[in-house]
Amino acid sequence: MAEFNTPLILGNLHLKNRVVMAPLTRSRATVDRVPTAMMATYYAQRASAGLIISEAIVISEAANGYLNTPGLFTDAQVAGWKKVTTAVHDQKGLIVAQLWHVGRVSHPDLLGGETPVSASSVQQAGQVSLLRPKREYVVPRPLKISEIKTIVEQFKQAAIRAKEAGFDGVELHAANGYLIDQFLQSSTNQREDKYGGSVENRARLLLDVMDVLIEVWGAGRVGVHLAPRGDEHDMGDDHPKDTFGYVMQELGKRHIAFFFTREYIDSESISLDMKQHANGIAYIANMRLSRDDAMDLLASGKAEAVSFGKDYIANPDLYERLVQDAPLNELVFDNMIGTDVAEGYIDYPTLAESLVTSG
Repeated sequence: MAEFNTPLILGNLHLKNRVVMAPLTRSRATVDRVPTAMMATYYAQRASAGLIISEAIVISEAANGYLNTPGLFTDAQVAGWKKVTTAVHDQKGLIVAQLWHVGRVSHPDLLGGETPVSASSVQQAGQVSLLRPKREYVVPRPLKISEIKTIVEQFKQAAIRAKEAGFDGVELHAANGYLIDQFLQSSTNQREDKYGGSVENRARLLLDVMDVLIEVWGAGRVGVHLAPRGDEHDMGDDHPKDTFGYVMQELGKRHIAFFFTREYIDSESISLDMKQHANGIAYIANMRLSRDDAMDLLASGKAEAVSFGKDYIANPDLYERLVQDAPLNELVFDNMIGTDVAEGYIDYPTLAESLVTSG
């Protein structure tokens, strides 16, 4: 029966435990999207996790939808990430790079005046995150097939740079309404070419990118991040079980290391159904997990690992706290996103530090 402290092999990744740090955008990079020394400290503090999945990393400047998110398309960014991965490895941790293109979840003001791209000209409802003054999302421009091929190549080059930067693997961000998800789900994909219509066509971009990541890293160091509920960035699919079931069947043929789903547990969850189609690919569960939820998923074998996001922001030693059933620090929302100060980022105390202070 698996527990938090049970080791786990995900493909070629050997995890010391089954607690995973979820990817968490913190917007702490420089204006040129270079990781900072403070980011190295932040990740090293959390290296007791069995695996760290990095915050989302843009594959090009045109892939961005937020200020100060890190990239992996310049030599300076590689050098910055090398400091992060070295700091994590010095603490005996593992870290994979989550590779990202936001697609329509952007704005011309973030793209040098250019129109955001997507599968189709379907405008996202709502206002652009973090831009002030507030403004609506715009109608995106559908990508040409030649441009899709360029983006696939950009993912490949980012994967190569991730290897140069010392990461232990890569995860494709195919969730939360970003570009890969926009192609996959029927509400945002109205194309009539080989990237639209049938589920086989809508999944083509996701699988094309996965294939180049596998080419660079080998299947045993590649994972994918999916969001079957479609509850972020105005998404939706007519037949999510069929869509995500097909994706998992195809990924199962490729024998990747893991799949990670952002989907809370209720009667409408389909992650366990996806697992049935996965040909043995390990499943990392995520979203709103309590300690008891996580223990049950591991003990029952429904998930091979469990992942936490906000709890890892406030608790650098979350793994140890879960094992000991210790109280958690309270998350402070001040300075959570996009500042250059330590407060709210690397100043959360460990349990040991808290005990010393209280004692």
